[in-house]
Amino acid sequence: MAMIDEPLYPIAILIDELKNEDIQLRLNSIRKLSTIARALGEERTRKELIPFLSENNDDEDEVLLAMAEELGIFIPYIGGVEYAHVLLPPLETLCTVEETCVRDKAVESLCRIGAQMKESDLVDSFIPLVKRLAAGEWFTARVSSCGLFHLAYPSATELLKAELRSIYGQLCQDDMPMVRRSAASNLGKFAATVEPNHLKTEIMSIFDDLTQDDQDSVRLLAVEGCAALGKLLEPQDCIAHILPVIVNFSQDKSWRVRYMVANQLYELCEAVGPEPTRVDLVPAYVRLLRDNEAEVRIAAAGKVTKFCHILTPEIAIQHILPCVKELSSDSSQHVRSALASVIMGMAPILGKDATIERLLPIFLSLLKDEFPDVRLNIISKLDQVNQVIGIDLLSQSLLPAIVELAEDRHWRVRLAIIEYIPLLASQLGVGFFDNKLGSLCMQWLEDKVFSIREAAANNLKRLAEEFGPEWAMQHIIPQVLEKISNPHYLYRLTILQAISLLAPVLGSDITCQKLLPVVVAASKDRVANIKFNVAKVLQSVIPIVDHSVVEQTIRPCLFELTEDPDVDVRYYAGQALHACDSIMMAS
Repeated sequence: MAMIDEPLYPIAILIDELKNEDIQLRLNSIRKLSTIARALGEERTRKELIPFLSENNDDEDEVLLAMAEELGIFIPYIGGVEYAHVLLPPLETLCTVEETCVRDKAVESLCRIGAQMKESDLVDSFIPLVKRLAAGEWFTARVSSCGLFHLAYPSATELLKAELRSIYGQLCQDDMPMVRRSAASNLGKFAATVEPNHLKTEIMSIFDDLTQDDQDSVRLLAVEGCAALGKLLEPQDCIAHILPVIVNFSQDKSWRVRYMVANQLYELCEAVGPEPTRVDLVPAYVRLLRDNEAEVRIAAAGKVTKFCHILTPEIAIQHILPCVKELSSDSSQHVRSALASVIMGMAPILGKDATIERLLPIFLSLLKDEFPDVRLNIISKLDQVNQVIGIDLLSQSLLPAIVELAEDRHWRVRLAIIEYIPLLASQLGVGFFDNKLGSLCMQWLEDKVFSIREAAANNLKRLAEEFGPEWAMQHIIPQVLEKISNPHYLYRLTILQAISLLAPVLGSDITCQKLLPVVVAASKDRVANIKFNVAKVLQSVIPIVDHSVVEQTIRPCLFELTEDPDVDVRYYAGQALHACDSIMMAS
């Protein structure tokens, strides 16, 4: 008997903890509901645990949130889908609590359960639950009900469907703005389940009411409904019902609504089609690009390339490009940054001539912007322009600005330039690179900021990979090795890092002839940091060079370092010797 009781003893504790005064214990127990349910068995879970949870839901929000989440995955513990309706009462109560995140989680769990329920159970249990919530005295119940209609509707009888459509219409005209907001945000999901004939009449009537709501928080959610409904309607209905709403919203008195239109405009254009976009939505978009509020201009500027994809190059040049030029000198740095992040994508749309004539001056002005993010956004997309106008023009027009940025006082700007150097190098070619950018790459090795020096060392490795060992031997190695005698130890450290990165790319011969003597000489440095980094570099080159080199050059140097007065130098030299022995034994 003791054997049987023993596993149940912790379960008894968990059940007791559900009633404990300590919130942490209650939370712990709620999170282990599935363990309790497995121990109780399916029948006792249905008849005892679920009713207990239904009664004990006057708790802290954190506990209720955990309960709402657990109940959503509880169907296996109560005997399967045929008993799913048992889980509805506790979740129905949770849908009425004041805390929004608890209600949202309860609705999410009800949707998960409803999606698995049999049609007859949906009609008998789920639809009545939705109707009760929608008629709830307290607004929280009505808010929650809006998220459940799309599951209830498909299984309902014709009579019930008409009732559900009517109830949803009432929720869209509720006295409480929170209820209307919920109805507006869930309208797309509900509309997707409604038959086409009712969609054009009742749902569009509901939608019209929401678009004229006196609360801007409701209207801005109706903007999302435009895109969702647009995908469900026939093109001609879309033009008749959705297009005028979008145009009105783009002139709404609330900037939040206009911001939402600017954010969703591409999706709205897809809904109405190319022709109405050109005729009606281009003027609306131009208005948004010139809006008084910076937030609206930011949203509109960020969509400029996507929007131009829908248009012909002529319309883009005629209507959109003048606005883009204005935005490039906008008073808000965030507007300019949003524009810079997408403007390069306009080059392939407009073609070579228009890019050279119209876009290049805008690129140049943004490249010289005082705000670092604006400049970075341009640099990171240079390859898109290169594909359109070719490397000669790109180098003549944009390269002076890039060189200027390479010496920018903001280290993050310099860092971004370094990271794009290999990309530029592969696009510009070796000859051009040597003339214009080679000296910069060396200059960065002695930058005051560590991140720049580190990136510069990585950059040399990537360039060696791009142009090959022979090029590196001629253009990188002599200049790098000269810097090992820099009086400042941090710069000498960067050179050691560069050597360890370059060695695998350059191969055994160059490493032995050129790099290794410099590293061995550095082991005599007076700074301990340099000496233990020498040990690390020697360890990294062991796999690259021949065994004879290891025995004659590397091992003696490491032995010498193991007798250094500094503890760190001795430690890293010991590590390197150990690696040396391991590799020798393996071979």
